[in-house]
Amino acid sequence: MEDKPTSHRADAHSSPESMSIGRYIATRLPTLKPAMRRVQNPITLLRLLNLQQWLFFLVAFFAWTWDAFDFFTVSLTVENLAETFGKTKTDITWGITLVLMLRSVGSIVFGLAADRYGRKWPFIINNVLFIILELGTGFVSTYNQFLAVRSLFGIAMGGLYGNAAATALEDCPEAARGIISGMLQQGYAFGYLLATVFARAFVDTVGHSWRPLFWFGAGPPVLIILFRLCLPETQAYQERKRIREATPNAAAVFIAEGKVALRKHWMLLIYMVLLMAGFNFMSHGSQDLYPTMLSNQYNFSPNQVTVTQVVANLGAMGGGTVIGYCSSIFGRRFSIIFISIIGGALLYPYTFVGSTAIIAPAFFEQFCVQGAWGVIPIHLMELSPGSFRTFVVGTSYQLGNLVSSASSTIESTIGERFPLPPKGSDKRYQYGKVICIFMGCVYAYVIFLTFIGPEYLGRHFEVENDADMAEATGHSGPGYGEKLEHADERSDDLEGGRSKSSDEDGINSTMRKETT
Repeated sequence: MEDKPTSHRADAHSSPESMSIGRYIATRLPTLKPAMRRVQNPITLLRLLNLQQWLFFLVAFFAWTWDAFDFFTVSLTVENLAETFGKTKTDITWGITLVLMLRSVGSIVFGLAADRYGRKWPFIINNVLFIILELGTGFVSTYNQFLAVRSLFGIAMGGLYGNAAATALEDCPEAARGIISGMLQQGYAFGYLLATVFARAFVDTVGHSWRPLFWFGAGPPVLIILFRLCLPETQAYQERKRIREATPNAAAVFIAEGKVALRKHWMLLIYMVLLMAGFNFMSHGSQDLYPTMLSNQYNFSPNQVTVTQVVANLGAMGGGTVIGYCSSIFGRRFSIIFISIIGGALLYPYTFVGSTAIIAPAFFEQFCVQGAWGVIPIHLMELSPGSFRTFVVGTSYQLGNLVSSASSTIESTIGERFPLPPKGSDKRYQYGKVICIFMGCVYAYVIFLTFIGPEYLGRHFEVENDADMAEATGHSGPGYGEKLEHADERSDDLEGGRSKSSDEDGINSTMRKETT
């Protein structure tokens, strides 16, 4: 059933910037109540997108998929890399850690470039670097060279996420944002699935050990670049560019917007980084060392590891799409908290079942992990200041990656303190116990951060509703001032008059009480 276009929930008024801490905390539980918005069925929602919006989604999805593929090539070849370079598995996990640490550098550089000069060319440069550095990884001959190339790869990878999210979502119809967000995020799981399949196909089967997997990884970005070259800038960016260029100095306006956003939203930006640290601990803590656990602790064959990982990632893809869609009905915060509780309950079978029956908990655990993640692209987009949406989304995500960058190294190091009887000459460890305890703590952290955080469900992305730009420019194009003037008059009738809330974009400084 069709619902009216929405502005924010009443929760949107409850931002840390606009009220006292005590009053804000008092709103956390009442605003967690599911919005229960009446939305259309998924097929109808997907049909809302026009051809160009679908093309924007697809190019972002494919790029995010291959970003994940390139990342997991190391996770899936830890033992092979350790053998080649004569290092321990923990040493090799530094190749994962350095990528995660340096992705924040890329998100800052490419995020600012995308917000200032457009989504298109920073996106293309990202993918050119993917090609060069993935090929380079395949040709390294020493451990130090491996770490150096992967460090550079982290910078290149860091610039993609915010750009992909903005490309896919900022022109997306509001009603379809939840399901499109979930589908976009599952590029990560799909990339993991492809990496698992192609690792089985190329590693130790066609010669040169692990290297063919990395050489292969350099190919698809060529097609992604060609795809993006055929598309224009998003309409949302073009309108923002038009308004900036209507002023005497567009660069000065861009800087002024940044100052306004930082002054007004600094607390929110810190919160987003802390939240994304928890989410990155959740994904990397549950996934990066999992293949090693299956093969080392439970003696799974390569084929059994592959099947388990494929099934787990199918669960992840389903979870992200379903929970992303549900977040438009029940709210972003409620959806994340609910599915995180379910994921925590599944940790024991996910890590302690030692037979092939572990496939079932692997499917449902990753359904939960990526289900929570499916809400994140649109949740971050709705929380972010419009003028720096790419920068804020990408940088908060990648700074969270930085905080969580040592996940696999921490798990591997602690795991080696719990040895098992060796199998031949191979040392074995209780990685499952470590993953279980580690993930339990992570879920508790994510639930707490989500509970205390804000939610701007249904926020408008149009530049006409951006008060930060209005303050930075002082004026704008036709209709801009009129929409700002009357922004506080727009309201949404949720569930037949259950709740009304004004559009909180920083436009209306006076909060209105929720009415029933």
